[in-house]
Amino acid sequence: MKPRLQLHYEDRVRTKLGEQFGWDNAYRIPRLEKIVLNVGLGEAPKNSKLMDSVVAELGQITGQKAVVTRARKAISNFGLREGMPIGAKVTLRGARMYEFLDRLINVAMPRIRDFRGVPSKSFDGRGNYTLGVKEQLIFPEIDYDKVTAVHGMDIVFVTTTNKDDESYALLREMGMPFRGDQAVLVGAEEAPAAAS
Repeated sequence: MKPRLQLHYEDRVRTKLGEQFGWDNAYRIPRLEKIVLNVGLGEAPKNSKLMDSVVAELGQITGQKAVVTRARKAISNFGLREGMPIGAKVTLRGARMYEFLDRLINVAMPRIRDFRGVPSKSFDGRGNYTLGVKEQLIFPEIDYDKVTAVHGMDIVFVTTTNKDDESYALLREMGMPFRGDQAVLVGAEEAPAAAS
């Protein structure tokens, strides 16, 4: 069974974007290609247990095993040697990507204190959007009592378009709550039925 956000994209978002930008070709309409979660840990070389807990937490959040990222070159001022573990990342595609985006928008973001929307200026000029999260505790999969250290993460949304306005329109229609936008959360009318 397809995730509900993927069905939402196929049923509503594709046709709406096609009408908005005047595209007849279905392959021209932008779509999400992948979502990358990245955690950088400067203190990882000193504390190996911290790296293990970050990898485990990313696995809980995404449902996929995280990959440990290593230093490409030695930097003596930071106490880094080539090949030292300095972070972890997960790349999500397909059904897991849509399920993660659904949980991020409808479950995790409303748990952020004083949340007023995500900034709309975090596009990179090539149609990709980067979002910074200050703490991993906004995700309900994380057990607060088992957290060894609070850390943030970067979430990168990679799209098939190379224009920021098209990418913005795609993410807005998918339910991303941009600041100043009156976007409705996807599936809000279906939420009570899904909960029962």
